[in-house]
Amino acid sequence: MKNATLPLVVYSLLSCNVIAKDIYATFTVHAEKTANLAFNYSGIVKEFNVDIMSRVKKGEVLATLYNDDLIAINNASEINRKYAELDFKRHEKLLAKKLIDKAQLDKFALAYDSIKAKIEIEKTTYEKTILRAPFDGVITRRMIEDGDLVSAQRMSTAFIMQSEHNRILVAEFDQKYHVDVKIGDPFIYHVDGEEKQHNGHIYRIYPSANTDNRKVAVQVAAKDLKVGLFGDGIIVTSENIDENPVSTDAEVE
Repeated sequence: MKNATLPLVVYSLLSCNVIAKDIYATFTVHAEKTANLAFNYSGIVKEFNVDIMSRVKKGEVLATLYNDDLIAINNASEINRKYAELDFKRHEKLLAKKLIDKAQLDKFALAYDSIKAKIEIEKTTYEKTILRAPFDGVITRRMIEDGDLVSAQRMSTAFIMQSEHNRILVAEFDQKYHVDVKIGDPFIYHVDGEEKQHNGHIYRIYPSANTDNRKVAVQVAAKDLKVGLFGDGIIVTSENIDENPVSTDAEVE
């Protein structure tokens, strides 16, 4: 095999000065995802399947409203759909034998398509009586009981849920250091009241400073910390000065 010559960029460490700066920051713990769940339909609570601290999967049924009337309406529509389909197919055959014209068949096609559309609307309405989990997580609050009346107009919260393990630290530091902090900078921190040291990296920087406290906020990913806790830590920043890249060739087999 021929040797391939590829360009390789290396940095002269002798001409690269690294200045590190530790920036103090305080933080609070938030769930990665939080949702206030409410029914998009008015009715009476028939049953709920979860409670506080229940772990749920995306799409799992959390609670339902009484919907027997919607089921009955849909059953009637299915019967109408059955006979509308028979009428349409019967007249389709008559058209093939040239016993009717296309305009006559269109009337039965319209009736058939209309009842199918009506059934789809009924199914959508029925689904609104079922409250499902929008993501995997844990229920943190329940605000409904069997027999409660809920209103689509008020959109009263039925449950609050949050992601089970994934957390976000919202850390704040003095705005005078805003040019020093970069995405990817390490964050070494302690939760208040604990001695254990945690390590993370900044993955998001807020685009504006808080005008009330003159601080800039960043986000750091974390796991399994209790939501609402707070603590403090150090953002480790560095700046390379006088970097002189030297282009060389390296032989690669």
